[in-house]
Amino acid sequence: RSVFLVMTNPYAHIIEPLDPQKPDHKFFNLKKLKDPRYDQLPFSIRVLLESAVRNCDGFLVKKEDVEKVLNWKVTQSQTVEVPFRPARVILQDFTGVPAVVDFAAMRDAVKKLQGDPERINPVCPADLVIDHSIQVDFNRNCVTGFISRVFEVYYLFHSLRSDSLQKNQDLEFERNKERFEFLKWGSKAFQNMRIIPPGSGIVHQVNLEYLARVVFERDGYYYPDSLVGTDSHTTMIDGLGVLGWGVGGIEAEAVMLGQPISMVLPEVIGYKLQGTPDKYITSTDIVLTVTKHLRQVGVVGKFVEFFGPGVASLSIADRATIANMCPEYGATAAFFPVDHISIHYLNQTGRDTEKLNYIEKYLKAVGMFRDYSNTSEDPQFTQVVELDLSTVVPCCSGPKRPQDKVTVSEMKQDFKMCLGAKQGFKGFQVAPERHDVQVPFQFNGAEYSLSHGSVVIAAITSCTNTSNPSVMLGAGLLAQKAVKAGLSVKPYIKTSLSPGSGVVTYYLKESGVMDFLSQLGFEVVGYGCMTCIGNSGPLPEPVVQAITQGDLVAAGVLSGNRNFEGRVHPNTRANYLASPPLVIAYAIAGTVRIDFEKEPLAVNSEGKEVFLRDIWPTRDEIQAVERQFVIPAMFKEVYEKVEKVNERWNSLEAPSDKLYTWNPNSTYIKSPPFFDGLTPNSITDAYVLLNLGDSVTTDHISPAGNIARNSPAARYLTSRGLTAREFNSYGSRRGNDAVMARGTFANIRLFNKFINKQAPTTIYLPTGETMDVFDAAEKYQQAGHPLLILAGKEYGSGSSRDWAAKGPFLLGIKAVLAESYERIHRSNLVGMGIIPLEYLPGDSAESLGLSGRERYTVIIPPQITPRMTVDIKVHA
Repeated sequence: RSVFLVMTNPYAHIIEPLDPQKPDHKFFNLKKLKDPRYDQLPFSIRVLLESAVRNCDGFLVKKEDVEKVLNWKVTQSQTVEVPFRPARVILQDFTGVPAVVDFAAMRDAVKKLQGDPERINPVCPADLVIDHSIQVDFNRNCVTGFISRVFEVYYLFHSLRSDSLQKNQDLEFERNKERFEFLKWGSKAFQNMRIIPPGSGIVHQVNLEYLARVVFERDGYYYPDSLVGTDSHTTMIDGLGVLGWGVGGIEAEAVMLGQPISMVLPEVIGYKLQGTPDKYITSTDIVLTVTKHLRQVGVVGKFVEFFGPGVASLSIADRATIANMCPEYGATAAFFPVDHISIHYLNQTGRDTEKLNYIEKYLKAVGMFRDYSNTSEDPQFTQVVELDLSTVVPCCSGPKRPQDKVTVSEMKQDFKMCLGAKQGFKGFQVAPERHDVQVPFQFNGAEYSLSHGSVVIAAITSCTNTSNPSVMLGAGLLAQKAVKAGLSVKPYIKTSLSPGSGVVTYYLKESGVMDFLSQLGFEVVGYGCMTCIGNSGPLPEPVVQAITQGDLVAAGVLSGNRNFEGRVHPNTRANYLASPPLVIAYAIAGTVRIDFEKEPLAVNSEGKEVFLRDIWPTRDEIQAVERQFVIPAMFKEVYEKVEKVNERWNSLEAPSDKLYTWNPNSTYIKSPPFFDGLTPNSITDAYVLLNLGDSVTTDHISPAGNIARNSPAARYLTSRGLTAREFNSYGSRRGNDAVMARGTFANIRLFNKFINKQAPTTIYLPTGETMDVFDAAEKYQQAGHPLLILAGKEYGSGSSRDWAAKGPFLLGIKAVLAESYERIHRSNLVGMGIIPLEYLPGDSAESLGLSGRERYTVIIPPQITPRMTVDIKVHA
């Protein structure tokens, strides 16, 4: 294929060896285009251009596509579409299992058509990291709540394994054995697919520390590493100078099969960083500040590219933290071009020296290596915005959205305001007379009490922060000082530490801070997303009872990137994103209703007040420890054996057949019904299934967390002979459409205007009955009625989640009518044949007087084009 492409490529004349001593190692020298427009292009657009030039075959990628990218200065504002062929694809297991299911089903379909099923293989290299399955069932060497009862007998025989990490990993395999066997089959049945076993870390951190090439060397050619992933936080890799972003699984599967992505050539916002952060500021504070700022600027559907002298003061881990939360500020990508700090990071993480040499040499040859201090290298941007890093102050975000920044100094007052405010993103609508209610309870033989704002979950979690040695060591040093000051964390608070890779544990132990973290309850409970994805596990039963009894707004504090309603835990209505040191601080305080400047964290056993400022480490302290203990040998040792170290994975037996043998009794893996009925037709007399407001997330549409015992999914699993302890999570069952259809719109925090409260229910309009969403949809389908959804702004925001489109498709939803959409979710809807209709500018359900109780007819013309206007007829 490579030879054929070169023969037909109109740009073959710019191919040359990178090193004259190695004539077989070539590259497309974009400088030889001798086009003055090239040096003015943003660095991120140069990556798109290189891909277009290298893959120009006159069919999938044409010469005029190259011209469109070169002419970016003009075409960026014209809604021009171009093809892009990324170098690779990355998946995690929640989204990877459905992808492998689809590939297996494609093989079956080809077989039925008398074709060769083995032709169905990824053409583009794909890596799948299993990181979303493990849950925090055990912490502080104990098991909590419901799990303690149902697994008491199981763990009687495992009493010698006292640590939470081992128990959580054991339970992960018990729950997910069938899924893991299926994935292992996929790794053997399909070419170009590598699977990183469970227990290795979080997909984006493993990508950063191990999988990223920065420059690819394949088939005798050098070219920039680039990727798309089935997780919205794929953008984390942009911090290393590898262009990547999240897409829907349908798009990712197309890329894996060799198809380019068709994308609108984006505007690029230049984000100029100046100054240096204060010595007490963390990268988390910076990214939460950037998130709020860029939300205000408005960068949805655009690239953000960072430049300016302030970038040089940020480590790759800092940059990766900022790039990770790109979905939270709405951009497609958040790109930091490669510079000397990037090369230093590759060396620090144990990359091969020879590769480092050709990476730097190649990027300099094609004008993609950056010197942030040299303003003459600054490209042209669509718009430039600035941030002075010296103005950043300690902050958190919450209580319900990552973009709602709250400075730490204002946290106490902000929470008080939220308590009484009207139900919404910044309100819980608690009556004033109940603001100071206290609910006593017993735990482990001692008396405690909870109130609004009491911290019940404190989790150091997520690739956003656990990939960053500075904040992780900062948390460790704070823990060390706290323990030495005589401070502790109340035992009922569910504390956990879930690093993004084994390297984190390595340097925390070597630096001597792990013991202090464990003494405060922050012991390692697993390597995976865990609390950040909603796998926070159960709370102690007395805590749940106290929260329920007092109808309390209990709090979770986590170092994650998402805190949408119902995501972290059903019993924590307020959830705040914070740096790892602040997670520990709020855990010690036991409440978010505290002003750290004026109030002590706690009073120690000697009666001394200890303030946060007494134990907070400076950047200089942290960097000194980091320089000493975060070394290349650690990364090499961990990653040399990453694909073979998990003995339970190694011992799994998987079929060797090229076609998968579907088990009709399986409640995890089921052949999907997605290959029929995807042609859009006019929609006649549709009913509205749900009437929703703004910022309905993919967590609302297709939750990933626990399966409630009174839900349609629970009833289905019970009918298949499963008990509640075997339900696992929605995320783990994404290979089974019967479960996932019943889990669609099953989030307990879903607010449906039809019933005017938070609940996963709706009204079956023909009779006026209130019922579960799935049950209502089933009745509509049995009666032959098409369905649609009414929604407000930012419909489908949050995680890139295929099932947020597949689930509605199975419920019979033909269209969504919303004020605006999140980019990836809109693409997923189109992929499933659900029409994303957008109100004309200035219109909404409210302005048009739509109640949702009307019948809707949508006139779809034979030829559909993006952004075309269609007619909708409404009648009673």
